[in-house]
Amino acid sequence: MPDGSRPIIWKATPAQAAFISCPIFEIFFGGARGGGKTDAALGDFVVHADEYGQHAIGLMVRRTRTELVETIERSKQLYIPLGAVYHTQESMWRFPNGARLRFAYLERDSDADAYQGHSYTRVYVEEIGNFPSAVPILKLMATLRSGSGVPCGFRATGNPGGPGHQWVKARYIDPAPLGWKRITFTFTGKDGKEIARDRVYIPSRLEDNPFLGAEYEANLHLSGNEQLVRAWLDGDWNVIAGAFFPEFGPQHIVPAMALPDMWPRFRSGDWGSARPFSIGWWALSDGSVPNLPRGALVRYREWYGWNGTPNEGAKLTAQEVGSGIAAREAGENVSNGASVLDPAAFSSDGGPSIAERIMDGGGKTGAGVHRVDFRRADNKRISQKGAMGGWDQVRARLKGEDGRPMIYFFDTCVHAIRTLPALQHDELRPEDVDSEGEDHAPDEIRYACMSRPYLPKNMPAKDPVFSGIPIGTSPGPNVKMPTMNDLWKDNERGGF
Repeated sequence: MPDGSRPIIWKATPAQAAFISCPIFEIFFGGARGGGKTDAALGDFVVHADEYGQHAIGLMVRRTRTELVETIERSKQLYIPLGAVYHTQESMWRFPNGARLRFAYLERDSDADAYQGHSYTRVYVEEIGNFPSAVPILKLMATLRSGSGVPCGFRATGNPGGPGHQWVKARYIDPAPLGWKRITFTFTGKDGKEIARDRVYIPSRLEDNPFLGAEYEANLHLSGNEQLVRAWLDGDWNVIAGAFFPEFGPQHIVPAMALPDMWPRFRSGDWGSARPFSIGWWALSDGSVPNLPRGALVRYREWYGWNGTPNEGAKLTAQEVGSGIAAREAGENVSNGASVLDPAAFSSDGGPSIAERIMDGGGKTGAGVHRVDFRRADNKRISQKGAMGGWDQVRARLKGEDGRPMIYFFDTCVHAIRTLPALQHDELRPEDVDSEGEDHAPDEIRYACMSRPYLPKNMPAKDPVFSGIPIGTSPGPNVKMPTMNDLWKDNERGGF
């Protein structure tokens, strides 16, 4: 090296330099694997610390301790040559000029509460898609403040996929899919004044990192299926990496249309207040409509109780939900005896259960003309000891037979279409979904499928009885199982 010059510890790529120099308050740097996102975050704090010294206070967060270990090891390679000292007990770097950077992991959303009294000038969240909900992230964002006038900023990195894919995509990608566009959001403060905050998505691509060549790209190609490779290499946010239901696709979505009145109809429900509730309405095809095979389930309407933010509920009361159901299906012949609801909603600890309150709210709509009743759904998630599993039933209908699915969704059922393909595998139970994700519509889809068990036509099927079942109960072992023709005849008589 030339005399008098300092050794070059690390040099930013053009994309990393854009991330570090960007003055916008909230930045998401994400996309393909291998784009140098961790180095960009670590390098950003060095620049921030150099400019603001002891007033630069940072927090770098990952979801798990294991993930955090790798980030810390990389930071040692970059920070020790700069004279920074790492204090293991505090999980904190202290720089010669007094700047500090703390590392932390949040395995539970509630862990973010421990930081509410802190003040930071930089908050970094690595692999933000590993967080199923935005709630802990927003809590950390509230810690950004400085009594010394330091400009504060939130910085996040991530790849497509993970349990938080949907909310990350909605927050950062959907407003500007190609990135590099400043998005301004305004809020009204307590004093009535509008407050503006800027947000930007900076795409990360494998080709942005000159230190990873063809061998790394080849390894990615060998590591997963076509969808996963597209997400990893191209940073394609329209591909769900690691999806639990890779079978789901455009073939399951049909334009909304008028369905024959004679088709049996029922509803399925999953309760939620702080989290969304989901109600789906289903029709059973008799094969008379082209491209909707006999026996297929058709989701023709849904009501998703959210507040506009993924995985956050509308906080309606059970009675309000019941009234809303009744209003939406007024004039329809929807079977109460066939309709199924999350069995947890039937639990009672002394007062009326949630299910009772939903049914009470529906019954009072229109002066008691329209009843809203449910029975307990079969909540088996996975197959055990020969018993049928709910997710297997959903998968079986998605696959169908002879190239034709046995479950369809009107294109107006946007939340089912949004959340079902985004489900991820549970890390500890790969045959189950990660329940920390936004699984409310998928859960009630599972209930609907379990109420109409599907088997390929070359296997005997045992259908549950839809008529004559007391509300809140399931069919017993001695109940005679009707044929599908029996069900349609029941429907013609006004039953189901």
